[in-house]
Amino acid sequence: MKSIRDIFVTGKGPSSSHTMGPRKASLRFLEQHNDCDSFRVTLYGSLAATGKGHLTDVAIEEVFEPAKKLELLWRPQEFLPYHPNAMKFEALDSEGKTIASNIVYSVGGGSIVVEGEQPSPDDDIYPMSTMTEIMEWCNNTGRSYWEYVFQHEDSHIKEFLQEVWNNMRRAVENGISNEGALPGPLHLRRKAASYYVRSRGYKDNLRTRGLLFAYALAVSEENASGGTVVTAPTCGSSGIVPAVLYQLQEEYGFSDTQIVRALATAGLIGTIVKANASVSGAEVGCQGEVGVACAMAAAAASQLMGGSPAQTEYAAEMALEHHLGMTCDPMCGLVQIPCIERNAMAAARAIDAQIYAFYTDGSHRVPFDDVVSVMKRTGHDIPSLYKETSQGGLGKLKIQ
Repeated sequence: MKSIRDIFVTGKGPSSSHTMGPRKASLRFLEQHNDCDSFRVTLYGSLAATGKGHLTDVAIEEVFEPAKKLELLWRPQEFLPYHPNAMKFEALDSEGKTIASNIVYSVGGGSIVVEGEQPSPDDDIYPMSTMTEIMEWCNNTGRSYWEYVFQHEDSHIKEFLQEVWNNMRRAVENGISNEGALPGPLHLRRKAASYYVRSRGYKDNLRTRGLLFAYALAVSEENASGGTVVTAPTCGSSGIVPAVLYQLQEEYGFSDTQIVRALATAGLIGTIVKANASVSGAEVGCQGEVGVACAMAAAAASQLMGGSPAQTEYAAEMALEHHLGMTCDPMCGLVQIPCIERNAMAAARAIDAQIYAFYTDGSHRVPFDDVVSVMKRTGHDIPSLYKETSQGGLGKLKIQ
């Protein structure tokens, strides 16, 4: 199982799979063939279907142009076998003939897989890859999930997670400050600032819930506008973990050290899902993005509030279980409707899952690992028109 660094990637939105991944793949191919002046990039499947709304073309063009000549082709009806988000990069000679090519898949969270290349065994740093195994290790050693992470990551992981938290916090605060309409044909008005102000007029639970909504909206709106966010585990779900951690730190005064430990726990949850299923909306639907983010946030909240390993596992399981079957059906191919509101709702559900788990001793019937397995099977059963292609569900609605 790979490092949690693959879960927390800082970059510009609006999409980790449609923006960050293609940009990374473009930079890689250009570096390998920088002596060529002409290139062709073909986008397939989900990547082509909603690429323009997700600024995929902008991300690729910024890498190749204006120094290089670029031809960009869109094939939304053609799906390559490994993953719905596929790209073919070609370097061309002076006569337009292909002299080198690569097929690359953007598999979620900004990660890419190059066809024909085998991952290095050194990439796997965790000896265990299931929640059940790791929870048993915690129970046998008396340690926490974050300690398992720190034991296997490199010596700079704390500094890395502190920078992740700095970037998350900055995204929340920027989003609260910014107002106006988001880019795109939906003309969606930013709501985070007004939610933040209105929440101050309430007391206790309503105020807390309003602030949580404001923080989630803030990051999601920053992402939708192409601002800098941290994948957790994706750009489309990047508002959930920061909202929960920011609200808890503000309310209870948790130190950054405690937040970093909570992020380690959250990152472990996301990594387990990514290793055993997927965090790609194009592959398994929004259950793999918002659902997994909710599980990460619920586990992080449990860590902060002193939950046992069993209670933390239960909180994560509950958060993911109740997102099973969620489709990825963005209107106009934009990471706005329903994505932004889903972040706010999932942040609240993460807190609810943590509270619910705390009323128990952590015992329950369905293990987290089984829910991950079900999520994977469910995602593969969902038709492609409901997986980030904007061809079904809310994606078919006309702009009002």
